[in-house]
Amino acid sequence: MSNITSENHYDIKVGGLDFKWDMGEGLFLFENEDSVLFWISSAMKTFFDTIEEVSGQDAASVVLETTGFRQGLVVGEYFRNLKGVNVKEAAALIPHTYASAGWGKAEILDLNQEAFTVTVKMQDSWEFKINKAQSKEKGGTFLAAHYAGIFTGLFGKNIWFEVKKDQVNGDEYSVFDYSPSSVTVSKNIHQLARKKESEHIRELEILVEQKTKDLQELIKQISSPIIPVLEGIVVVPLIGKYDESRSEDLLVKTLNNLPKYQARFLVLDLTGLDQEMSGYSAEFIRKLGAAASLIGVDTILVGISAELGKNMTESNINLSKFPCFQSLQHGIYYSLAQVGRKII
Repeated sequence: MSNITSENHYDIKVGGLDFKWDMGEGLFLFENEDSVLFWISSAMKTFFDTIEEVSGQDAASVVLETTGFRQGLVVGEYFRNLKGVNVKEAAALIPHTYASAGWGKAEILDLNQEAFTVTVKMQDSWEFKINKAQSKEKGGTFLAAHYAGIFTGLFGKNIWFEVKKDQVNGDEYSVFDYSPSSVTVSKNIHQLARKKESEHIRELEILVEQKTKDLQELIKQISSPIIPVLEGIVVVPLIGKYDESRSEDLLVKTLNNLPKYQARFLVLDLTGLDQEMSGYSAEFIRKLGAAASLIGVDTILVGISAELGKNMTESNINLSKFPCFQSLQHGIYYSLAQVGRKII
């Protein structure tokens, strides 16, 4: 029955619960508490959509789940501290109160105060209606977490839920089992943060991998160029260290280009080579010189410093069969002399 108490003031009692309006002040009171009304499939859907748009679907889910739990915890603690009302009585009152506020039909089943377990059956809740309007294939967790908060407050023990049936997914109604759990909203927030952090790290790793690949390609292009300095003479400067991949690339590149330049002499300039001269680098020089000789090209080593010469000797790889000179100029003079030519 409704009652107009005065101009712009309206009272109504539904199922023993009070609803009041003060149109002059723009107030709506539910059980004497400030409240608001929203259209579910338009205004509330827009609210949920906006949270997902701003935060992303995963973060939005955790935000709503956390909000639902903490709101429920306030309700549960309120009833727990209410004199003369025990857990079973509170569990009976809450669904009735929520139904009058348009939260949908809910039933509390199999409440076990000793084991701190309970089952909640929900049908046509406002969250279900929003999820359907959003064309979701899986129900949200705001209300499921909300009841977890309620029973955490009522039992005085951390309670979490497990989805048994999902109305959004095609079941006639949704069913949630509640029991003591180590799962908390704080842990879920931290788990989401770690997940986001891991995703960001993986994105950075992929970026680093791609940049490294690009850098390696660039190094291949600019390092150890093949330089035809004079007719029949090709110079290849060796720079830095050579691993298996880099050595193989240069070997193939050099052997493919020597015939192109009609080379008779391959001058390997070791000026920029790592002075430590690893055994792998020495073996690479030996292998390149041997391969060049198979296609009729003589190999000459130049740019050998005293330190490099010492390290080459200690490498236990015999490079003495190749003519060696201190400077590139001497190597080119030597090459020309072998064919009876000289620079005038």
